Amino acid sequence: MPSIESNQLLLAAAAAAEDKKAEDIRILALDPAESGLTDYFLICNGTNDRQNVAITDEIELRLKREFGVYPNSVEGRRQGEWILMDYVDFIVHVFSAQKRAFYGLERLRKSATTISVAELDAEVSARIKQSRAKMTSKAAPQKKTAAVTKSSAAVKKAAAKKAVPVKATAKKVVEKTAVPAKTAKKVSAKKSARAKKARVK
Repeated sequence: MPSIESNQLLLAAAAAAEDKKAEDIRILALDPAESGLTDYFLICNGTNDRQNVAITDEIELRLKREFGVYPNSVEGRRQGEWILMDYVDFIVHVFSAQKRAFYGLERLRKSATTISVAELDAEVSARIKQSRAKMTSKAAPQKKTAAVTKSSAAVKKAAAKKAVPVKATAKKVVEKTAVPAKTAKKVSAKKSARAKKARVK
């Protein structure tokens, strides 16, 4: 299936041809089994050779300006009766009315499907919507995980604040149970006095 970008290029080329008053603009979607060279033919005609050249000039200018894309090759510009522009994914054919009737590309490509510009435009819009929907659905789980990690971090922080350090608690307990130095001295003095009395007796 042709990419969205190549379809957008094709639409821009068709719009450029329309702006230069090209007649009977048709898009042929080629059968992949028959044509491995390109996906589409954009076919139109002008009223004279000068108009045909103007149409191809406008297509080339627009695709270069808007997308930075140049045709791989351009043939027949000097004569102007049948100008062919190769954009790889599609080929533009700008005919004079007589040459178009004579060669009958639409008749030759019986397996090809004719698509209107409006149909292609609707298809491109639908594909763009689909790709955007996919992107948003992919982005949603990432946002969720980010929120979960944020909340878990907050919980950890709160728990850390509530938790009293073990060392500090142990220190307090020791401080509470520890006998003051003065008291300890008095106790030892009393004990030695008792011991002396006992000896005297």
